[in-house]
Amino acid sequence: MAHMQWENETSITKFILLGFGNLNEVQILLFVLFLVIYILTMAGNLLMVALVVYDQHLHTPMYFFLGNLSFLETCYTSVISPRLLAGFLVEDRTISFRDCITQLFFFGALASIECFLLAVMAYDRYLAICNPLSYKVMMNFRFCLQLVFASWITGFSGSALVVGMVPQLNFCGPNEINNFFCDMAELLKLSCARSPLVEMVILVSCSLTALIPFLFIIVSYILILSAIWQIASSAGRQKAFSTCTSHLLVVSLYYGTLIIMYMAPSAEQSPGFHKTLSLMYTAITPMFNPIIYSLRNQEVKGAFGKVVMQNLGMI
Repeated sequence: MAHMQWENETSITKFILLGFGNLNEVQILLFVLFLVIYILTMAGNLLMVALVVYDQHLHTPMYFFLGNLSFLETCYTSVISPRLLAGFLVEDRTISFRDCITQLFFFGALASIECFLLAVMAYDRYLAICNPLSYKVMMNFRFCLQLVFASWITGFSGSALVVGMVPQLNFCGPNEINNFFCDMAELLKLSCARSPLVEMVILVSCSLTALIPFLFIIVSYILILSAIWQIASSAGRQKAFSTCTSHLLVVSLYYGTLIIMYMAPSAEQSPGFHKTLSLMYTAITPMFNPIIYSLRNQEVKGAFGKVVMQNLGMI
C-alpha cells in the first residue's frame, strides 16, 4: 500500500544530476582532483579517530567530541563524493528516485548532526573556561556520551521529518537537478505544484536545525570571551583562548559557507556559484577540519609523533 501511494504521488522514477557535466574538457582533471580530496579527507579524519582512541592523553571530553566529529566527516563526505567522482567518468548521471531520497536523508541527517556537535563542542569549551572547577565532574564520560547520542538521534529524526515531506510533492516535469547531489532546494524547484505546507515544514525544520545550534555557539563564545577578558595575565588569556581557536575556525568555515549560500538572495546566485559553495561544505570543509585541529594542537601533533616513532621502531 505504501509503495502504491509513493508511486501515485510521483510520475518521475529518476533524476539527472547535471553536476559539472558542462566542463567536458577537464572531466579527468576534476576526477583526479576530487579523488585526491576524498582520499585526504578519509585519511585525515580516520587518523584523527585512531589517535583519539589510541592515545590516553586524548581521552578527554574535547577530544572525544573531536573524534566523533571526525567520524561524522568520513560518513558525511562518503554520502556525496563517490557519486560526484562517478559523474566525471560516465555520461549517465541519472539517479533513481529512491536513491535520491536516500542520499538526501543521510546528507540532511549528517549535516544536522554536525551543527549539533559543533554546538556541543562550544558548550564543552564554555564549561572548561567559565567553570573550570566543576568541569571534570559535569563533563563525565556518561554525560559526553549522552550529548553525542542526542546529537545523532536529533539529526536523524529531523532529517526523517524533512525527507518524509518529499513524497507529498508531485514530480511530473523536468527531472534535471542542477547540482552534483540531491539537494532539497533543487527538488522543490522541480515540483510541478507548490505545496505551501510542505515547504513551510521543510523551511522551519531546516532553519531551526541550523539556527539554534549557531545561536547557542554565539552565546557560548560571548560568555567565553567575557571570562577570558577577566583573566589577569596576558599569558593566561592567550592559553585559554588557544583552546578555542581550532573550533572557532571550523565553525566559521562551516557556517560561513551555509550563511552565504542560504542567506544571500537566490536570484543573485548563479548555478556555478551555488555548486561551488556546495563543494565547500560537502568536500572541502571535511578535508580541512582535521588539518585545522592538528596544526594548532600540540597534543594531537604529539600523539601523531608518538605513533610514527613507535612504528619506525618496529621496522
